[in-house]
Amino acid sequence: MPKKGTPRKLPTFAAMEETVHIFTDGAASGNPGPGGLGIVMLFGNKKKEMARGFRLTTNNRMELLAVILALEALKTEKHPTVVYSDSKYVVDAINKGWLFDWERKQFAKKANPDLWARFLPLYRRHKPRFVWVKGHADNAYNNRCDELAVEAYKNGKLETDAYFEKLKAQEKDSLGF
Repeated sequence: MPKKGTPRKLPTFAAMEETVHIFTDGAASGNPGPGGLGIVMLFGNKKKEMARGFRLTTNNRMELLAVILALEALKTEKHPTVVYSDSKYVVDAINKGWLFDWERKQFAKKANPDLWARFLPLYRRHKPRFVWVKGHADNAYNNRCDELAVEAYKNGKLETDAYFEKLKAQEKDSLGF
């Protein structure tokens, strides 16, 4: 990180063309409740959009799963990758190093260990840089991801978030109702 006041070296246009830009968002109605995720991937002049909906999940699960699915969709790790997310949960866990402490402690008492364990090999393979963007603001791609996420859980073709639903069923059983 450059010293405060030192101008950052900006990437050249050619370098920007060779970078994969991934925008992600997750949404849940009720939290937990029906949820969805949206992804916009850009590389050169190519654009790919993806969305999925789930019948019972959380916003944080959708935020993280969106990043996972985007990284899984990459065909190579030879291009620099930047992930843009409005999720402080995801971005701070990586950029502030919390995730690696959680991993050392085997995710004890941490939410979403299944997803973080799925994410880590992808992170190590692709070495993406994470950038936080303000949600519901002036970033057209982030706003598009939000639209995709909401449409995905409202369209009625909802998948099962098996890990989360099993966890919820176990909690319900342990409470005796």
